[in-house]
Amino acid sequence: MIDISKVTDYLYVGSRIGKEQADELQALNFNLIISMIGQMPPDEIYTLPPFKTLWIKTYDTFFTPISIKKLLNGVEAALPIIQNKGKVLVFCMQGRHRSIAMAAAILIGMGHTSDQAINLLTTARKVADPRMWYIRIQIKAFEKYWEKKSWLWKRK
Repeated sequence: MIDISKVTDYLYVGSRIGKEQADELQALNFNLIISMIGQMPPDEIYTLPPFKTLWIKTYDTFFTPISIKKLLNGVEAALPIIQNKGKVLVFCMQGRHRSIAMAAAILIGMGHTSDQAINLLTTARKVADPRMWYIRIQIKAFEKYWEKKSWLWKRK
C-alpha cells in the first residue's frame, strides 16, 4: 500500500515509492513527483511518461541541511503545476523530514507562512516532523529568502 498524505488539494507528501506502486500512483494523476532521496534515484518507471519526476538529491542530517537552492528548485518546478490546477507529490524515505521541508517551502511559495505550513503538514501527516531543529531552521530560512525575493520582485 502506498504511504501518501493529502496536505491540500494540490499537495501530497509521502514515503519512498517503489516501481510496484506505479499503477496506484498513475491512478492518482500527479502532474509532478518530487523525490528528495539523495542516496538513490527514483525507480526508472517514474522517469517515463505519464510521470514527470524531479529528483532533488538531499540527505537528512544536520551536517548536510537542505540548501535554499534545492528548496527553490522544487518550488519553482511545483508552482506552475499548482497554478494550472495540477497536483504535486513530494516524497522521501520516511515522509518525515526532507519531503516535509520541501512541502513547507511549496506552501510558503503559495502564500502561507512557515508556521501555517508546519501546522498544515503536521495535521495532514502524523509522522511529519518539521519541528526537528535542523529542518525547522531550513524552513524558516526559506521563508526569509522567499519574502526577500518576493519583495524585490514587487519593486521591479
